[in-house]
Amino acid sequence: MTRPRFLPDNLTLMLLSVIAIASIFPCTGQVAIVFDWLTTLMIGLLFFMHGAKLSREAVIAGASHWRLHLTVLAFTFAVFPLLGLILKPALLLIITPDLYLGILFLCVLPSTVQSSIAFTAVARGNVPAAICSASASNLLGIFLTPVLVGMIVAAHGANHSSLDSILKIVYQLLVPFVAGQIVRPWIAPWIERHKDVLKMVDQSSILLVVYVAFSEAVGQGLWKQLPLYMLVSLIVISAVMLAIIMGLATFTSHRFGFSKEDEITVVFCGSKKSLASGVPMAKVLFASQSVGMVLLPLMLFHQLQLMVCAVMAQKYAARVQK
Repeated sequence: MTRPRFLPDNLTLMLLSVIAIASIFPCTGQVAIVFDWLTTLMIGLLFFMHGAKLSREAVIAGASHWRLHLTVLAFTFAVFPLLGLILKPALLLIITPDLYLGILFLCVLPSTVQSSIAFTAVARGNVPAAICSASASNLLGIFLTPVLVGMIVAAHGANHSSLDSILKIVYQLLVPFVAGQIVRPWIAPWIERHKDVLKMVDQSSILLVVYVAFSEAVGQGLWKQLPLYMLVSLIVISAVMLAIIMGLATFTSHRFGFSKEDEITVVFCGSKKSLASGVPMAKVLFASQSVGMVLLPLMLFHQLQLMVCAVMAQKYAARVQK
């Protein structure tokens, strides 16, 4: 039986379970140290797999549609962050500064790859362009997201060492990613045959980082600082931001004279934010005691974007069929 579209996906259900476990049985002491080392290793493996999976041929093949790709990248790394900064006065009236930092972190993340391409395909959009745009967004995100985080965090007076972040990005994210790209010609066939195993590695890495982050946050009194109305406020904020971005993406596509297929690609690729990239990046870029709060807006936005895009993809597809 097909799952109703309004229900959470499997990863979201697992994330909720991990948060519940971390709230009741947080890891502390020596166990926390071991888990911290384990998450570092898993993050390195995760980005090695990302490098090995990313097809350079797909990026090159779709690069000729440069106006569309620049539009998607502009929404991902410029319009989204500007929206987060513009909304700051209103947001700080209803959420804490740590949660607002999580909103800003969400805004500077790259787009998703799998779901952007999948929704574009369902909606009968420009799939080759979606592959190129989403892949390029993830590749550039390894460089741009840390830079944007450094600028934003510094501007908001949080404790943050730019040099330390750069070094962490290099040896925890960039080196494994480049290594994956180097060995891709030899292991690409194996990766294609074992996609389920690689998906399990991706999800295990995310779940482990979330468990460690929320264990630390629970120890810092997360749930005492986060009343129910604030969670509801985060959901409303996510919905408003997603609606604004999708509306702007549709309007911009019309103004630029894009075809309906290209408009679909811009809307889906330009409005997504990657949980798979965001969780390990947060672990690298932020102090351990603040990672839980920073990740909460991203996890809520992740589920919301999947539900909204699933409905929109079906509507786009129905229009094309007619």
